[in-house]
Amino acid sequence: MGKLDRRRREILELVASNSFMTIDSLADHFSVTPQTIRRDINEMAEEGLIARYHGGAASVSTTENTAYQDRQVLNLGSKREIAKLVAEHIPEGASLFINIGTTNEEVAHALSGHKSLKIITNNLHVAEICAANQGFEVIIAGGVVRQRDFGVIGEATIDFINQFKVDYAIIGISGVDEDGSLMDFDYREVRVARAIISNARQTFLCTDASKFGRRAMVRLGHLSEIDALFTDRHPGPNWADVIREADVSVYTAN
Repeated sequence: MGKLDRRRREILELVASNSFMTIDSLADHFSVTPQTIRRDINEMAEEGLIARYHGGAASVSTTENTAYQDRQVLNLGSKREIAKLVAEHIPEGASLFINIGTTNEEVAHALSGHKSLKIITNNLHVAEICAANQGFEVIIAGGVVRQRDFGVIGEATIDFINQFKVDYAIIGISGVDEDGSLMDFDYREVRVARAIISNARQTFLCTDASKFGRRAMVRLGHLSEIDALFTDRHPGPNWADVIREADVSVYTAN
């Protein structure tokens, strides 16, 4: 990946995590001229990756997530570190839900060395990854396949999930609001995630720190409903009170 591509990937991450970034702050961050950042923003806006505003750039929308192909590579190293940490907390022989999300797909990879896991998923990518392990029993939830990321959603999915009670739920999220609310973009996906949380003895939230402060439209729940948060780094002092009041265990990969 060239220097230009790396810079634009990081611009996308910064805009996603901060909602808005000024041209001057980005220029300082990358030690380049404002003209260089302005050119990057113009081209990224034309590709639909960010929204261009006077003096800076913002996330495209609170109603629509970043494209799956872009999410696959965003913060990939951090996602793999998070996944490795999550896998260390899943014992052999456990039963678990793994829902939709690119971080969850990395968790599926990280679990490949485990034995005798029973995995229920509404993510066809996760099913494919886990089915390669002959020691796993993989159960795929029925429902409507969302073509953009091969997630399975809908009323049939919820009915299916409600038949089980498992040891662990591995869930992802699109954003964590300032009050600790867990936010996402698709209300159908959120309803499935609610069923997953309700039918698990412990729920692990897997998300990189860029999701803290990222805005989305649909409320899934609250940090206080999560047993453990797995992230790449602590989101910062502004979040200390929210995390403490939620009484959630925090595990950081770095």
